[in-house]
Amino acid sequence: MSDCMCGSEREFDDCCAPFLAGAPAPTAEALMRSRYSAYTLGQFDHIERTDAPEARADFDRAAVERSAVGTTWLGLKVVRVVAGGVDDQTGQVEFIFRYRQHGKTHAQHELSQFRREDGIWLYESSEMNPKSPPVRVEKVGRNDPCACGSGKKSKKCCGAA
Repeated sequence: MSDCMCGSEREFDDCCAPFLAGAPAPTAEALMRSRYSAYTLGQFDHIERTDAPEARADFDRAAVERSAVGTTWLGLKVVRVVAGGVDDQTGQVEFIFRYRQHGKTHAQHELSQFRREDGIWLYESSEMNPKSPPVRVEKVGRNDPCACGSGKKSKKCCGAA
Protein backbone atom coordinates (compact mmCIF):
# COMPACT_ATOMS: atom_id res chain seq x y z
CA MET A 1 0.00 0.00 0.00
CA SER A 2 1.14 3.53 -0.70
CA ASP A 3 -0.16 7.04 -0.16
CA CYS A 4 -2.39 8.38 -2.89
CA MET A 5 -0.71 10.83 -5.21
CA CYS A 6 -3.71 13.19 -4.92
CA GLY A 7 -2.47 14.45 -1.55
CA SER A 8 -5.43 13.17 0.47
CA GLU A 9 -3.07 11.39 2.90
CA ARG A 10 -5.11 8.21 2.34
CA GLU A 11 -3.93 4.93 0.87
CA PHE A 12 -4.21 4.87 -2.94
CA ASP A 13 -6.33 1.69 -2.84
CA ASP A 14 -8.84 3.41 -0.52
CA CYS A 15 -8.77 6.77 -2.30
CA CYS A 16 -8.49 7.20 -6.07
CA ALA A 17 -7.95 3.58 -7.22
CA PRO A 18 -11.67 2.66 -7.22
CA PHE A 19 -12.55 5.70 -9.33
CA LEU A 20 -9.75 5.00 -11.80
CA ALA A 21 -11.17 1.47 -12.08
CA GLY A 22 -14.59 2.89 -13.02
CA ALA A 23 -16.49 3.43 -9.76
CA PRO A 24 -18.33 6.77 -9.68
CA ALA A 25 -16.78 9.44 -7.47
CA PRO A 26 -19.13 10.53 -4.66
CA THR A 27 -18.13 14.22 -4.80
CA ALA A 28 -16.71 16.76 -7.23
CA GLU A 29 -13.51 16.94 -5.13
CA ALA A 30 -13.07 13.16 -5.22
CA LEU A 31 -13.44 13.25 -9.00
CA MET A 32 -10.93 16.09 -9.32
CA ARG A 33 -8.43 14.25 -7.13
CA SER A 34 -8.87 11.06 -9.16
CA ARG A 35 -8.30 13.00 -12.38
CA TYR A 36 -5.02 14.33 -10.98
CA SER A 37 -4.04 10.77 -10.06
CA ALA A 38 -4.97 9.62 -13.56
CA TYR A 39 -2.62 12.20 -15.08
CA THR A 40 0.21 11.10 -12.78
CA LEU A 41 -0.32 7.46 -13.78
CA GLY A 42 -0.97 8.09 -17.47
CA GLN A 43 -4.49 6.67 -17.21
CA PHE A 44 -6.03 8.99 -19.77
CA ASP A 45 -9.09 6.77 -20.30
CA HIS A 46 -10.29 8.02 -16.89
CA ILE A 47 -9.86 11.62 -18.02
CA GLU A 48 -11.94 11.03 -21.15
CA ARG A 49 -14.56 8.97 -19.30
CA THR A 50 -15.10 11.71 -16.69
CA ASP A 51 -15.26 14.62 -19.14
CA ALA A 52 -18.67 16.15 -19.84
CA PRO A 53 -19.46 15.98 -23.59
CA GLU A 54 -18.41 19.61 -24.18
CA ALA A 55 -15.07 19.02 -22.42
CA ARG A 56 -14.53 15.72 -24.23
CA ALA A 57 -14.79 17.56 -27.56
CA ASP A 58 -11.81 19.72 -26.52
CA PHE A 59 -9.71 16.87 -25.10
CA ASP A 60 -6.69 16.17 -27.32
CA ARG A 61 -5.46 12.82 -26.08
CA ALA A 62 -2.43 12.74 -28.38
CA ALA A 63 -1.27 16.13 -27.08
CA VAL A 64 -1.79 15.03 -23.47
CA GLU A 65 0.17 11.83 -24.06
CA ARG A 66 3.04 13.80 -25.64
CA SER A 67 3.13 16.30 -22.76
CA ALA A 68 3.19 13.45 -20.20
CA VAL A 69 6.56 12.26 -21.49
CA GLY A 70 9.23 13.64 -19.18
CA THR A 71 6.71 15.05 -16.68
CA THR A 72 7.18 14.42 -12.97
CA TRP A 73 4.15 15.23 -10.84
CA LEU A 74 5.08 17.01 -7.61
CA GLY A 75 1.80 17.43 -5.76
CA LEU A 76 -1.74 18.70 -5.55
CA LYS A 77 -3.21 21.19 -3.10
CA VAL A 78 -6.96 21.79 -2.92
CA VAL A 79 -7.51 25.47 -2.18
CA ARG A 80 -11.30 25.67 -1.97
CA VAL A 81 -14.39 23.56 -2.63
CA VAL A 82 -17.81 25.08 -3.29
CA ALA A 83 -20.75 22.65 -3.23
CA GLY A 84 -20.05 19.43 -5.15
CA GLY A 85 -21.11 17.23 -2.25
CA VAL A 86 -22.97 13.93 -2.32
CA ASP A 87 -26.36 15.72 -2.53
CA ASP A 88 -25.33 18.52 -4.94
CA GLN A 89 -25.74 18.70 -8.71
CA THR A 90 -22.90 21.16 -9.37
CA GLY A 91 -19.62 22.00 -7.72
CA GLN A 92 -16.39 23.94 -8.00
CA VAL A 93 -12.92 22.87 -6.93
CA GLU A 94 -10.04 25.33 -6.84
CA PHE A 95 -6.63 23.73 -6.73
CA ILE A 96 -2.94 24.13 -7.48
CA PHE A 97 -0.74 21.37 -8.81
CA ARG A 98 2.99 21.34 -9.33
CA TYR A 99 5.05 19.40 -11.83
CA ARG A 100 8.50 19.24 -13.36
CA GLN A 101 8.81 19.08 -17.11
CA HIS A 102 12.02 19.15 -19.12
CA GLY A 103 14.01 20.21 -16.06
CA LYS A 104 11.77 23.14 -15.08
CA THR A 105 9.35 23.22 -12.16
CA HIS A 106 5.88 24.65 -12.85
CA ALA A 107 2.71 25.34 -10.89
CA GLN A 108 -0.78 25.61 -12.31
CA HIS A 109 -3.72 27.20 -10.47
CA GLU A 110 -7.21 26.23 -11.66
CA LEU A 111 -10.85 26.64 -10.74
CA SER A 112 -12.77 23.69 -12.21
CA GLN A 113 -16.51 23.32 -12.69
CA PHE A 114 -18.23 19.95 -12.24
CA ARG A 115 -21.78 18.69 -12.66
CA ARG A 116 -23.62 15.49 -11.90
CA GLU A 117 -25.43 13.68 -14.71
CA ASP A 118 -27.43 10.56 -13.95
CA GLY A 119 -25.68 10.34 -10.58
CA ILE A 120 -22.18 10.59 -12.11
CA TRP A 121 -19.85 13.55 -11.51
CA LEU A 122 -18.33 14.99 -14.70
CA TYR A 123 -15.69 17.65 -15.34
CA GLU A 124 -17.09 20.61 -17.33
CA SER A 125 -14.40 23.28 -17.60
CA SER A 126 -11.56 25.10 -15.88
CA GLU A 127 -10.45 28.66 -15.46
CA MET A 128 -6.69 29.07 -15.23
CA ASN A 129 -5.31 31.46 -12.61
CA PRO A 130 -8.72 32.46 -11.22
CA LYS A 131 -8.95 35.88 -9.70
CA SER A 132 -10.80 36.41 -6.46
CA PRO A 133 -13.50 39.07 -6.41
CA PRO A 134 -12.32 42.56 -5.45
CA VAL A 135 -12.40 43.32 -1.75
CA ARG A 136 -14.50 46.34 -0.86
CA VAL A 137 -13.28 48.31 2.11
CA GLU A 138 -15.53 50.89 3.64
CA LYS A 139 -13.83 53.90 5.08
CA VAL A 140 -14.85 54.71 8.62
CA GLY A 141 -15.22 58.42 9.29
CA ARG A 142 -13.82 59.98 12.43
CA ASN A 143 -17.30 60.77 13.73
CA ASP A 144 -18.82 57.39 12.83
CA PRO A 145 -19.53 54.93 15.64
CA CYS A 146 -16.58 52.63 16.33
CA ALA A 147 -16.79 49.22 14.66
CA CYS A 148 -15.88 47.47 17.93
CA GLY A 149 -19.38 48.20 19.28
CA SER A 150 -18.28 50.35 22.23
CA GLY A 151 -20.76 53.09 21.34
CA LYS A 152 -17.96 55.68 21.23
CA LYS A 153 -16.98 57.65 18.14
CA SER A 154 -14.24 55.99 16.11
CA LYS A 155 -11.85 58.93 16.72
CA LYS A 156 -12.19 58.47 20.50
CA CYS A 157 -11.89 54.66 20.45
CA CYS A 158 -10.11 52.26 18.06
CA GLY A 159 -9.55 54.95 15.43
CA ALA A 160 -7.45 57.08 17.79
CA ALA A 161 -3.91 57.25 16.47
